[in-house]
Amino acid sequence: MKAALAHRQIGVFLVVAGALALGMAWWVEHVLHIMPCELCLVERWPWRILILIGAVDILLPGLAGGPILWLSVPLLVASLGLAFCHAGVEWQWWPSPLPGCHAPQITGTTMAERLASMPLLPGKPCDYPTYLIPGLPLSMSVMGGLYAAAVLGIFLSMKNRARKVGRRIFH
Repeated sequence: MKAALAHRQIGVFLVVAGALALGMAWWVEHVLHIMPCELCLVERWPWRILILIGAVDILLPGLAGGPILWLSVPLLVASLGLAFCHAGVEWQWWPSPLPGCHAPQITGTTMAERLASMPLLPGKPCDYPTYLIPGLPLSMSVMGGLYAAAVLGIFLSMKNRARKVGRRIFH
């Protein structure tokens, strides 16, 4: 019973952590009106899947919950990798791997052709960092990576504690 409760707490933690990450992205985009770049949009996917993993753990604690929780580790490592990639683009270490992060190529010989080749919405370049806290030189992508590292550390700590609780129950 205690081991199942410990695992269920991990599922709740993953859902809350993912919801906080996506909630922050939503707030920045819709309240602060800061447009995300293409890399920013890709960085949201691990958090969406993390919420799904946590929900499966909550709904199916014995059947799929325990083992499926370990899928959050590669997701969080992927989130760290995406944040590192984005930070490298922001710091001009390398170009963005996504074509949407580059300036649009406007083609055509007439004004009508050029206007038709322009994107409907202006894109935010991936190498332009978003700083949320004045005076703190941490871009949103770097803060996202630090958050992913913290969530990964807390997750591993919670799994270790759940393992110890389960060992005490069965011995």
